[in-house]
Amino acid sequence: MTGLVRLQPHARTTTLASAVAAFLVEHELSPGSQRVYAGALRSLQLGLGADTALALLDEPGASDRFAAWFHGRYDQTAPATRVRQLAILRSACAFWRRQAWITTDPTAGLERPNVPVDRTRALTRHQLASLWRRNDVWLRERALWRVLYETAARANEILSLDLDDLDLPNKRARVRSKGGATEWVFWQTGAALLLPRLLAGRTTGPVFLTDRQPTRAVPSIDLCPVTGRARLSYRRAAELFAEATNGWTLHQLRHSALTHAAEDGTNTPILLARSRHASVRSLERYARPGPEAVARHVAEHDPARRRH
Repeated sequence: MTGLVRLQPHARTTTLASAVAAFLVEHELSPGSQRVYAGALRSLQLGLGADTALALLDEPGASDRFAAWFHGRYDQTAPATRVRQLAILRSACAFWRRQAWITTDPTAGLERPNVPVDRTRALTRHQLASLWRRNDVWLRERALWRVLYETAARANEILSLDLDDLDLPNKRARVRSKGGATEWVFWQTGAALLLPRLLAGRTTGPVFLTDRQPTRAVPSIDLCPVTGRARLSYRRAAELFAEATNGWTLHQLRHSALTHAAEDGTNTPILLARSRHASVRSLERYARPGPEAVARHVAEHDPARRRH
């Protein structure tokens, strides 16, 4: 277990715990992002001490102690995890500097890890067609997977949907996006045929529910007043998808939707609007044609094919 690096608290100053709370209140995050950000900053509090005076991060040697904590906490995790955690910490430190609680950036000495690009992350259209045809999968999972693919939305956004967010006649729903904005996502016929069957006349509560009633207290917003069941969690939804597909991830449905749209010639402004990325650079890895499209292109332009 990584040893904790604690700093001595000063009186009458902003503590790390209060600074973290202020950051989370100031930023209107989606429920999924709120959990991720809070988890990363909770780890920081455990490592440095919740009652630590934030101003101590400006003292000589503080950046080295900060880096030592970060490496001890995250060096054994995946590069993508380190990139995400570092981005959260830098965002928090930038906010604290704007509040004049600190004047330096304790994350300055930390380098962004290189994340290997997985060129096979998008599923092929054949794989998806086989998935849609499966009759051994529960209706809830079939509806969730179709909505995720057809909307190209993030899994946490869809799992956070309540019935009030749905506009079934227009095949769309309001989601709270990664940056906190409320935006529309749109689905197609596959999801449109499954959702009414899943809802079965319910008019309020979460869209996607657990199999049974909870055994411990659950926030009212995450409970269905009709069935008493709770909102399906990301962890459980991801487990079920991985079990049914031998290791696929829910994110691959979003990735695949955007890749397939790019292969079909969808222009960049529409892809950005659909993915709701902040920049073209963020979209690039999704819009790269997959092996299936490349193989089709090569076959279609084979000189021998033209002679037949």
